[in-house]
Amino acid sequence: MQCCSMEISTSVPEGSRSALHTLPLAPRTDKELSWDDSDWGSWDKDNSKDDGKTAEECVHQSAPWLHDCTVSLSPCSDLLVIAHEHKAVFLSAKWWTDEAGHDEMTLTVSWSGTLNAEEGECVNSVICIPLASQKRSSTGRPDWTCVVVGFTSGYVRFYTESGVLLLAQLLNEDPVLRLKCRTYEIPRHPGVTEQHEELSILYPTALVTIDGFSLFQSLRACRNQVARAAAAGSDTVQPPPLAYKKWGLQDMDTIVDHSSVGIMSLCVFDQMKNASILGGFNAAVKGSPPAMCQYITVGGGPFTGFFYAIEGSSQPLLSHVALAVASKLTSALFSAASGWLGWKNKNEEEPTQKQKPKVEPATPLAVRFGLPDSRRHGESICLSPCNTLAGVTDDFGRVTLLDVGRGIAIRMWKGYRDAQLGWVQVSEGQEERERTTSPTLPRRHAQFLVIYAPRRGILEVWGTQQGPRVGAFTVGKHCRLLYPGYRLMGVNSITSQGWQLHTQQVCLLDPSTGSLRTVNVPFHLALSDKKSERAKDMHLLKRLNTLLRSREVEPDVLESEAQCVLLEIKHPAIKKQALESLLSSKRVPVSCLTNITCSLLDSLKKQDPETVDETLLQLCSSQLKLLQLYTNILSLQTAKLSSVDTDASTVSTDEELDRIDPILRRYAELLSRPSVSFSQDAEGPFPARIFLSQLKAEGNTLRVARGQDSDWTQLGSFLFWDCLCGQSSHQKLCEMLQDAGISPQDLLSLLLNVWLQRERQMLKNPDAVRHLHSLLTALSNMSGAVDESWDPQCVSPWWQQVRTACVQTESSGAALLVALVAHRTAKNSITSLAEKKFKSEWEAVSLELEQWVVCLRQLEDVLALQTLLCLPGPRGTPGGAATRCSVKALLESGRGGVADSVAKWVFRQDLSPALLKDILQTRGEVESVPVSSEDGDFQRAAGLSLLVSVCQRFPNSLSPDLLFAHCCWEFVVQWNKDPEEGRYLSWSVEHLKLIANPHIQLGIALMMWSTFIVKRFSAAAFLMEKVGKAPKDRLCRRDVGMGDNAMTSFLGSCTQLLQTLMEADASIEEVSPPELSVEEVWVGADGPASIAELALEQRTVHYPLVQHHCLLASLLHATMTFGVRVKPLSLFDSKGKNAFFRDLTTIQLLPSGDMDANLISLRQEFLLKVLSGWVNTQAERTSEPSCPRQDPHEVSWASLCLDLAPLLQVNPDLLRRHLVCEFYSHGLDLRAEEVMLEVEDKDVLGSQLLVLTGQRLSYSLLHTQTRPGMELLARLPPMLCTWLKAMDPSELSCSSVPLSLISRMVSRVIEMLPDNHAQYSLALHLLEAVDALATEA
Repeated sequence: MQCCSMEISTSVPEGSRSALHTLPLAPRTDKELSWDDSDWGSWDKDNSKDDGKTAEECVHQSAPWLHDCTVSLSPCSDLLVIAHEHKAVFLSAKWWTDEAGHDEMTLTVSWSGTLNAEEGECVNSVICIPLASQKRSSTGRPDWTCVVVGFTSGYVRFYTESGVLLLAQLLNEDPVLRLKCRTYEIPRHPGVTEQHEELSILYPTALVTIDGFSLFQSLRACRNQVARAAAAGSDTVQPPPLAYKKWGLQDMDTIVDHSSVGIMSLCVFDQMKNASILGGFNAAVKGSPPAMCQYITVGGGPFTGFFYAIEGSSQPLLSHVALAVASKLTSALFSAASGWLGWKNKNEEEPTQKQKPKVEPATPLAVRFGLPDSRRHGESICLSPCNTLAGVTDDFGRVTLLDVGRGIAIRMWKGYRDAQLGWVQVSEGQEERERTTSPTLPRRHAQFLVIYAPRRGILEVWGTQQGPRVGAFTVGKHCRLLYPGYRLMGVNSITSQGWQLHTQQVCLLDPSTGSLRTVNVPFHLALSDKKSERAKDMHLLKRLNTLLRSREVEPDVLESEAQCVLLEIKHPAIKKQALESLLSSKRVPVSCLTNITCSLLDSLKKQDPETVDETLLQLCSSQLKLLQLYTNILSLQTAKLSSVDTDASTVSTDEELDRIDPILRRYAELLSRPSVSFSQDAEGPFPARIFLSQLKAEGNTLRVARGQDSDWTQLGSFLFWDCLCGQSSHQKLCEMLQDAGISPQDLLSLLLNVWLQRERQMLKNPDAVRHLHSLLTALSNMSGAVDESWDPQCVSPWWQQVRTACVQTESSGAALLVALVAHRTAKNSITSLAEKKFKSEWEAVSLELEQWVVCLRQLEDVLALQTLLCLPGPRGTPGGAATRCSVKALLESGRGGVADSVAKWVFRQDLSPALLKDILQTRGEVESVPVSSEDGDFQRAAGLSLLVSVCQRFPNSLSPDLLFAHCCWEFVVQWNKDPEEGRYLSWSVEHLKLIANPHIQLGIALMMWSTFIVKRFSAAAFLMEKVGKAPKDRLCRRDVGMGDNAMTSFLGSCTQLLQTLMEADASIEEVSPPELSVEEVWVGADGPASIAELALEQRTVHYPLVQHHCLLASLLHATMTFGVRVKPLSLFDSKGKNAFFRDLTTIQLLPSGDMDANLISLRQEFLLKVLSGWVNTQAERTSEPSCPRQDPHEVSWASLCLDLAPLLQVNPDLLRRHLVCEFYSHGLDLRAEEVMLEVEDKDVLGSQLLVLTGQRLSYSLLHTQTRPGMELLARLPPMLCTWLKAMDPSELSCSSVPLSLISRMVSRVIEMLPDNHAQYSLALHLLEAVDALATEA
């Protein structure tokens, strides 16, 4: 049996592989190679033969190119870097969907280009370091990945995933040989030293180490600075250099690879031994062993070297900063730091000539000891994850396993020339831990060495330290084994708590197919005892699971093999687990399950009773009993009945059904409307695994264990569906279930669940009610169903279970039907008991029947309400899915639950307040429901009829005031969700106005204001005060949360709301508070307070404060409507400003007495501008027929301004005179004459109109240039002619006016001016001129 496995984790698609052609040695062919399937023992076969010459040439031409490249894979498998010479390609992980619709992870090219910055340098080493995210919501995924590249010039450069250079530093002038990284690992034992993160860089004669924490912070800062510079379009500031340690490795001829083991400390014995060897007999020993950093190098002379650097012996080097301090401490350092922090002077010029940075000398570090072998040269070293072992390859084709702590070779493999190494560390599973040792002990870990031999095309997995080979796979000969050896950088003991680090340990990259395969090794392969029964049982269990997952195994073969495996397992716990896996499988037939369970039970009975596990024996017997029951039910269902046995004595509830038939039919029609549903698998027999999982054996009885709702419904359908459809005998089924030991209460729950969940099918079958009656009667007659000592004057638990199910369900139609049937059955039972007990013909009266009467009335009410709520809304109307309700939901929703549900329906149907008012006024006249052609069609009429019927059923809960209150609240809630829909708020205010009781009206208005309105209202006022005019759409959306048009409508609704609030407060003393009540059957409603109840609890408002806010709302509305330039809050003094946006129920200090003259002047100017804007709007509507007509509910701004004038201490007569002049200026003479009658100061108005008359006549004489006009102008008196020439007709909005209107206007002026007025004679001359011009015309 194969234990190890290789899985394809990701792949490089053909499109991305083509991008690798940009590398100098990449292949120029489109041919691909497929690799062999993994198999045992294939490593020693001869795989050198190929199918043909073409394939062989393809291998030699295309595949070896990867060996000349530098490849690095991120531990998270989200970034792959392939580089050669000066070019590189970055491939990032991305989900891709193939033609079959399957999603898989692929590596696609995210960046490609040139990495070298200096001429002649090439890439020597690359690693990808994922950096952990610092966000609290992170769960172990990297924030981003840094690509570290070492060059032959000695430079080490750091890049982002997109190829952006973050940092570059010259640490040594020799070529970089190898880059390696060490990240944080959680210590598994208390005595293990916690290792710090580190980046190590190997040069031919030096080793540079960079602390991981400082590197992590520097890279984050560099990335943020580069992002800010790119966003600002500025140049990137040169970051400060990295702090590092540099060791000069001595006493080795050549060094080609290294490993940084980390910090270690010797025991006292080793410390004394080393002191004696190095210092002799008189050597001094410190009290505590010093901490040392251990480094292992491979190469030549010696073959392997061990170096130890005592912590604290060498200070970190900072070359650039040291140079700056030595030269100019106060200038250069300050300049570099200021540029790095972001406040560097932009005008400062950088030096034009780039100097080569200074390279610090290395601290000498001698080799402590080594493994000398003059002929052997090491090629690579690979450190194990726990830093205790290391694998070394050499030029002799050997793989040596080193004990890092002792510095000795403990094992060697031969025949692995050019081998590539990696490690796999596996943790012990929790279940395996509980079986083998105490669960309180720490989990064990096992390490396996992975060796890839490219010349043989084989990948092997070996157990350490002296373990056998546990896996072998035949792979390609040109692959690359990728083993990072580290995880995420930036993790510590605090941030790693609760993280699940998703990293790969070993991956094999196949260049011919572009696939990345991971190696999976189970923990049990590390067990030292190959004949361990537990390990063998675990193997058998996995073999059984693999067999059950297979889709191509015949049932006979599956039964025989599963039976053999099950009988071969020794341990009872594993055997029980195997039996449970078998019983929960989807693909095993019932006959196979029965045979296998019988065989297992027989084998257990043949064993010694003292050695048999009692739990396993009970499990086998109980599961076999369930399988027999399952088979018997299937056989009963397959034997179809010729005629269903019916009880002729059962009287169907015909009268009740006839009474509820109309509403039930309507409900069924709405329920059967086509709707979107998810496709399901074809219906087949009920799975045995679900049947077994739902029933649990407890002694001689069976208990139904409720699982998922879908499985629960499937179980009930399996038992009772055929009986409900009349295709099976209910009597035989009940007898079979009773013999099996299932309680009647569980069966009743299953029956009710099937009936209620499959409501649509039940309503379509007219005979289902009769079959339900038969089934319910049979279940009631079972022993244990109805207690024989039951007193009819008490509530029966059996029937209470039925009522509870009906009350809780949202399937109103099915619940009412089952309640009618149960009521009839319970009534017959009570009547028979009463006849036996009292022997009387009187009808029995009991508490049980009273409970049924209340339940039936509640279900009928809910059915009517549910039918109304299921009615679909008109197309394009707002609202979501229909609300489902139940008796329990209505009782728990309080006294306002019914009104709240109907209000949501009104919103979905988009019913206007006026139409709803008409409907409520015709409660008792269903036929007279007003439906216009614009409001809807037959469906709308049917919905309104349903609404009337629901209102008749709930006369108290749906009283007009309560329904209007809930509709008002529903519309304002919907407006708050979407403030752009100003119509919602407008209709909410209209509903508020329709509330007749001022107490409820005042409370609702006050709650609307404080909950939804005042915050946006204050934001709008402050915004307009800030900009000094009507703000633009962008500012409105930013500060108020709606557009400019929506804000105009919002301010108008605010004005209406505050006016309604003042009217309610004025009439609240005349009307007493209402008494809220509900229907008799709904008295038990207990839940949150309704909107009306909350409204009655509100305090009264301070009328002057409400009037003060209403005044501001009118000013804001006028400013937005006519675009007046004004600061609204500046129209009030300090007292008025401080009183705004306060609680309307509090008493505030408001303005009183005479206002400042400047303030009154500003108010007067504002009102005049509003009147001018309104008159201009009226003129446009008069002149252009296409303009919309005036809405009857539109604000009359002239009347509003005149009403606001006394509140603002502005003279109303001045506004009227201005209004008359504006009407004449726009050519609306008739409307001007109407307002003229209300003007008190006629003299001033006459003088103003005289100027307008002169402007009109000046336009007719001087600007039209007609012959009669020129002749008349020559005959006019010089004074009048001069006065007309001084007039400016451009000030008129409508200059061209008929002469008849000018003459009429002059006559009105003469009537208003007294005889002794200074301009009276001028008016007479104007009248003569107009008459003369009209005569000549």
